[in-house]
Amino acid sequence: MTMTGRIWTWLTVAVVLAGIAIQSPLSAQNEEGFFSTAPERFFNVFAYFTIQSNLLLGGTALVLALWPDRPHGPVFNTLRLNGVLCIAVTGIVYHAVLAGLDDLSGWAWVTNFLLHTVAPVLGVLGWLLFGPRGLTDWGIVGWSIVYPVLWLVFTLVRGAFVGFYPYPFVNVDEHGYGKVLLNCLLVAVLFLALAAGATTLDGRLRRKTTVER
Repeated sequence: MTMTGRIWTWLTVAVVLAGIAIQSPLSAQNEEGFFSTAPERFFNVFAYFTIQSNLLLGGTALVLALWPDRPHGPVFNTLRLNGVLCIAVTGIVYHAVLAGLDDLSGWAWVTNFLLHTVAPVLGVLGWLLFGPRGLTDWGIVGWSIVYPVLWLVFTLVRGAFVGFYPYPFVNVDEHGYGKVLLNCLLVAVLFLALAAGATTLDGRLRRKTTVER
């Protein structure tokens, strides 16, 4: 990885850390939230797909920043693809569906901008511009589906017990399981389309880099 690529990667890590570091105490202090105690509100932050996708992106970016030339195995490669794809889905779904529901100001606006806009742009552009290439294939794509499915199962099961759903489009109490599963199917189609596009593009970029060398 080039020096510019490492700087970009460290910047991605910094944005993710800043966004989560601001969001967590804000949520804990928000007494208008669903949960009644500050610890519950704090830990509930990490149930959001937005936060988890940022953690995946930031964590894998940190590994690449620290060890840019180390060979990585299938577990890391899957997490890396998940980080890029999930942060892309986060940005797309937020700006297409959820942004109109927010009326934020101050630090809440800052962290929202970092987590839903800056991190997705840095994550996707960083992958496009700096790679590293060759970390994804169709087997990795298959494994990358596991995390979103687990998140959905966790969200629906937890919601059935505590009555909380992190996003309107997965709120079973409001829409019912049929509509929620249809909504999730649409997101799954987006995820798989991005995964297929990323894998195809990665192969082409890898061949182009090899030829140029």
